[in-house]
Amino acid sequence: MESVRIVPLGGLGEFGSNMLVVEWGDSVIAVDCGVMFPSPELLGIDLVIPDVSYLMEQGKTPQAIILTHAHEDHIGALPYILRRFRAPVYGTRLTLGFLRHKLREHRLEESTELVEITPGERFSVGPFTLEGIPVTHSLVDCIALAIETPTGIILHTGDFKIDNTPMAGQSFDFHRFAAYGDKGVLLLLSDSTNVERTGNTPSERVVGEGLRGIFSSSPGRIFIATFASHIPRIQQVAELATDFRRKLVLSGRSIINNTGIAADLGYLRLPDDVMTDNQGWQDVAGDQLCFLTTGSQGEPLSVLHRVAFDEHRSIRIQPGDTVVLSARFIPGNEKIISSLINHLYRRGARVHYERTSEIHVSGHASQEELKTMIQLTRPRYFVPVHGEFRQLCKHIELARAVGIPSDHCFLMENGDALEINGPDAVRVDPVTTGKVFVDGKGIGDVEDIVIRDRRHLSEDGLVVVAMAVHQRTGEVAAGPDLLARGFMRSEEEDDVLGTARDSLREYLDGCGVEMRTDSAELKEGIRRSLRKFFEKRLHRRPVIVPYIMEM
Repeated sequence: MESVRIVPLGGLGEFGSNMLVVEWGDSVIAVDCGVMFPSPELLGIDLVIPDVSYLMEQGKTPQAIILTHAHEDHIGALPYILRRFRAPVYGTRLTLGFLRHKLREHRLEESTELVEITPGERFSVGPFTLEGIPVTHSLVDCIALAIETPTGIILHTGDFKIDNTPMAGQSFDFHRFAAYGDKGVLLLLSDSTNVERTGNTPSERVVGEGLRGIFSSSPGRIFIATFASHIPRIQQVAELATDFRRKLVLSGRSIINNTGIAADLGYLRLPDDVMTDNQGWQDVAGDQLCFLTTGSQGEPLSVLHRVAFDEHRSIRIQPGDTVVLSARFIPGNEKIISSLINHLYRRGARVHYERTSEIHVSGHASQEELKTMIQLTRPRYFVPVHGEFRQLCKHIELARAVGIPSDHCFLMENGDALEINGPDAVRVDPVTTGKVFVDGKGIGDVEDIVIRDRRHLSEDGLVVVAMAVHQRTGEVAAGPDLLARGFMRSEEEDDVLGTARDSLREYLDGCGVEMRTDSAELKEGIRRSLRKFFEKRLHRRPVIVPYIMEM
């Protein structure tokens, strides 16, 4: 029997960049294609996307890319990956609605084939037969994927939790998961995000109860910041605004776009008198206003950040206003969110956030739900996905605790490859993978050495050396002039640079004509001389950039 091959290209050992390749013979499909937002050390990088060089080198263009839901870490890389190869993209109605808007911005909508999935209906791609199984998450229209291969059934949970009282009406489909368990699941790939949390993840409706208490006790304007894609949360805010007779004001491009798409497709019910922040909300009394904004993570360009720092064109925080950060603090964002909260308090606002109020619940399954997923599907083999390395390890431990044999659990990272032929599953040679950086319009042209140089500049500063040299004689015609940034106090700059200039002139006087007429050698000599000077004088190693004009 031919083997089915599983290759994760992103999302294992990290949060974000989710992409999983499933192969059988020459047939290839991919599940999800997401971005990862850069960590602070990736200076100047806008996004991180999966590395698909393995597919390109092997000539393995996917016959389809199937999406589990519309979060950026699952769909955000498509505008960049679809420039490398063309493949049909499958997704549920709302997922494709969000994606279509994104592709339109990148001028890829007309050239991309989008195929709508109806949850519960089966469809075929090459030798694969697939079904989207409804799951609950912090977005609506989310699915797990059952992938029937000639070797057996692979079940990918996508992002999920088990919410028995969901906001949007789409429930977690216990029966389909159990039916596949009865049929026989060869491999389960399951969301590991919340594996460290015991018990069950609370229902989204818990948030509504917490928000209702805030609405009832807030005399002034209310600002609620959440993720622009969190349609169930936005629905609860819209309903509460109506209940408390407040005008709902949408502020932020992504909030306005996403609510418009969700409302047009029937997934969101907004009040008839909803406004945007460029409409006449100033004529409405403060105790009758509720602003729904972006910026729950303190993003510098978000609405709430600009409001907190008094940089918004029309909105100013006033004493008595209430601000709600209805999202968890993503690891790494704590410092910037703390600064945001402090600035809001300075302007007289009362601030509610996850540590002080019941205004957020996770969209991911905790331990008891993860156990339920394993028990429903009873897989032969198990691979944890969507999590950092420690979460993947914890999920393996959980799977063993509910009866999956140790040798049937595989701890995989990006680029690892697993082949299953039915009775046996074996690791095979890993494939080429890594991170591709998006920097402005550049995709993949910023490599590790560039990031290293940026980090060097940010940590150690910069010295630019400008001089003119006669091309034939090597005589210094002008300079050297030195400009320094980022590594010493202004009051000591003249003295230090003057001494550095004298030291460099002494070095140049000692160089032979052959050295001074070879531009590459001269630049390297200048770097060595100044590096030695600054390390001895200041115990620092700034980046030295020589600029030599040949005359």
